[in-house]
This record gives sequence, structure tokens and C-alpha cells, in this order.
Amino acid sequence: MYRLFSSMIILPLAAIIFTSLIMKPTTSTEILVFTKTNGFRHASIPDGKNALCQLAQQNNWTITISEDSTRFSFKNLKKYDAVIFLNTTGNILGEKEQAAFEKYIRRGGAYVGIHAASDTEDEWDFYKKMVGAQFASHPKVQEVTLNVHKDCAHPSIAHLDKQWNITDEWYDFREPIPDYVTVLLDIDESTIEGKKMDTYHPIAWYHTYQGGRCFYTGLGHTEKIYTNPDYLKHVEEGIKWAVK
Repeated sequence: MYRLFSSMIILPLAAIIFTSLIMKPTTSTEILVFTKTNGFRHASIPDGKNALCQLAQQNNWTITISEDSTRFSFKNLKKYDAVIFLNTTGNILGEKEQAAFEKYIRRGGAYVGIHAASDTEDEWDFYKKMVGAQFASHPKVQEVTLNVHKDCAHPSIAHLDKQWNITDEWYDFREPIPDYVTVLLDIDESTIEGKKMDTYHPIAWYHTYQGGRCFYTGLGHTEKIYTNPDYLKHVEEGIKWAVK
């Protein structure tokens, strides 16, 4: 009886120890996708969410999608490897939330801006310099030719040829793009019909900013673009670069 009782205890303990070992979770990249708008709202936001969820599944990212600006406390933000502004517009954060996000970036956080992220918080100096440009206007949706800056050797454009023909909405910016960013893509303005900047016209870039890593792409307006493999690879590798 005693021996039987002992074996009954030992076996369950072994099973518990073994289970705890094989169930140990692996570390995952944590990403916050912020989609709050206070102005124009893009119909493609649900498509962007779905695309990012698919990328998360493929890359073992843990993704949180929210429009709740109260998530922007440093205590909450510091658990994320990157914060993505997906087609945000207007003034969407209060002063305390802005301060928390600034602290997050300065402590080594990562920012990824997609399309209308440059039509966001145009009165917040820190954000304007971080994203690198502010939206001014755009012509109609159309196909243009993008010049791909292969000399950057950046992973977000490594899969592209020297020129990329693609359809989307193309932002003109209020001022020339600052020289502290590294340009990844620029628009061949001879291929644009309608409004244009009439100068060098970058549309995607990256840089480090006050301790953080920042990636911005002006592509991402249409619903269809979120099914384009080249575009999705561009975004995926931009996120991977940002969270390194």
C-alpha cells in the first residue's frame, strides 16, 4: 500500500514538471496598432488591420489594435516593441499622452507610420519631426512610378526592382522632406497627373530620432493595396527594422 501510494505521487509530479517545461512561452514581439481618427477616416483601415494581423501571425508578433488614446501611458507603452499609426488623422492625443509617447521613443521605442500618419498631430512639434513630413494635398488615385533607393540596402525595399509601378493615393507634403531622414522611395513626378510638389518627392523613409527608430511609408490609402504582396513586404520589413 505504501509503495503504491508513493508511485501515485511521483508520477503526477513528474508529469507536472514535464508539462511546465514544454509549455514555457517563447518571447514574442509586442506591437500596438493605433487607428484613432479625428478628421477624415480611411475606408481601408479595416483592410490595414487585417493585413497587419496576418503579418503578425506569420512573424509570431503579438498585436493589439486600439483607438483608445488612454493606452498612451509610459507604463503601458513600454511593453510594446513598436507602435504603428495606421491611417490616423487629426489631433488624437492629449498632453499627458503625448509626453508618455515622447518618453517611450526616447527610451528606445519604435514608431511606424502608415499613409495618413503624416496627416496627424500637426501642432505637436515632436511628432512632426519624428514622422518627417506633414500632408498638404493629393491628386486622384493613380498608378505612378516610384524610384527605389537600392543603395540604402534597407530590408523594406530589398525585394523591389529599381523602379516600382503601383497604384495608390500620393501625398504632397507641406515642406521638402528633411535631410535627417534616409529616403527609401521617391515619386517620379513625370508620371503623376494632377497636383504634385514640383520638386524632389520622397514617399517613404526611415531614421533614428531621439533614441527611437522611425519608419514611415506614404503608401496605404486604398483597400486594394493591402492585398499587394510587394506593399505588404515593404511594410513587414519596415516593422522588423523598427523593432530591432
